Amino acid sequence: MERTGRRSTSANLLQVRGLRKSFSPVASLLDGVDLEVDAGEWVAIVGESGSGKSTLLNIVAGLDRPDAGEVRLDGATVDYADDDALALWRRRHLGFVFQAFHLLPYLNVGENVALPLALLGARAGERAARAATLLASVGLAGFESRQPGTLSGGEMQRAAIARALAHSPRLVLADEPTGNLDEAAAANVLDCLGEAVREVGAAVLMVTHSPIAAARAHRVLRLAHGRLAP
Repeated sequence: MERTGRRSTSANLLQVRGLRKSFSPVASLLDGVDLEVDAGEWVAIVGESGSGKSTLLNIVAGLDRPDAGEVRLDGATVDYADDDALALWRRRHLGFVFQAFHLLPYLNVGENVALPLALLGARAGERAARAATLLASVGLAGFESRQPGTLSGGEMQRAAIARALAHSPRLVLADEPTGNLDEAAAANVLDCLGEAVREVGAAVLMVTHSPIAAARAHRVLRLAHGRLAP
């Protein structure tokens, strides 16, 4: 997964170079996208619906493959050819926060938060302790035994943030993290995301339609006509 001999000397955590993706022979959704994100930086990407924001996020996550270009994390080039290695790389290095929360209904809140650690083979005691610490950090202390269906939308998203950070990822990818929340809940979730990410030292790459959410980022880029610009 992490190709030897291909490491960069740059201080950037994430590097995207010349990324191209087309779903049509006559138009490119991404047309040579370049992007750099530093460790600890929160970058927001905005743009019209259909501009390719989620596609860009999915390619960075290894969930979709580019037609051309490359993605590097910590100087190691993402290899899209090996699905098993790609899945393990995602589990180790990336955290995800989705608009629809994606908490598993058959697991309690603590088990949901600890899921990334379970997938990496961590022991039960370690998983439980880490989940309790993270839930407390997002204002959900004592929620470990609750079922996801008993939580409000804001509480579910805060639990999702805790889950995204369970394994101390290098990069958190957030796709419309406040899209299903009212203004007050969205503000609370953004506060929790910023604070939690600072604690683990991760970078955040977020796509959003919300000017309020984008304003929390250190840097905002607009995706239009297949390219990123300030």
